[in-house]
Order: sequence, then structure tokens, then C-alpha cells
Amino acid sequence: QVQLVESGGGLVQPGGSLRLSCAASGRIFGIYGMGWYRQAPGKQRELVAVITSDGRLNYADSVKGRFTISRDNAKNTMYLQMNSLKPEDTAVYYCNADHERGIYWGQGTQVTVSS
Repeated sequence: QVQLVESGGGLVQPGGSLRLSCAASGRIFGIYGMGWYRQAPGKQRELVAVITSDGRLNYADSVKGRFTISRDNAKNTMYLQMNSLKPEDTAVYYCNADHERGIYWGQGTQVTVSS
């Protein structure tokens, strides 16, 4: 079992920044990669960014150049630095772990971009 807990969401004005955190606990040694996904009201959950166990990164085109995913293995924590936020970034953001025993999800954290 892997437990994932997100934090750092909130309300921010357009053009602002937020940093999301995802703390992992449990059987973390079996994790192949981790990622951030988001789901806006009435839309399907979509990939935002992923980081593999060997450090390879991948981003959705809509966030390239604005968001940065990173991972601190010593703290068992993954981050998503979000800059130049837009109203269309408003969504619930979920942390994801691709583990040898399956896929795990956090509970989600709300990000609202509005003036």
C-alpha cells in the first residue's frame, strides 16, 4: 500500500503562483514514477506532468514552460511549481503513483485561479 497526501492548493489570481506538494508513505520503494493529474468540473481527468524514477519528465502541452515537476527522494515528496496561472488551470489536482502493485491516487487538492 502507498498513501499519497496532497497539499498547497488554494485561490490565486491570474498570473500568480502556487506550489503543490505530494507526500508519499508506505511501500514507496516499489514506485516506478509519479505524476500530477487534474480534473476540472464537467471534464475528464487529464495528465499535467509526470516524473519517472530515473528523473525523466513529461508535461502536458498546456502547462509547458509554466509548471515544473520535481521530486525530493529524501523527503518522499513530489512537487508541482505552478507559475503564470490561468483561469483554465482551475481544477482539482491529484497526485498519482505508478507502483509495482498498482496505481495509487491522493485525495486531491483544489486550485482556483480567479480575480
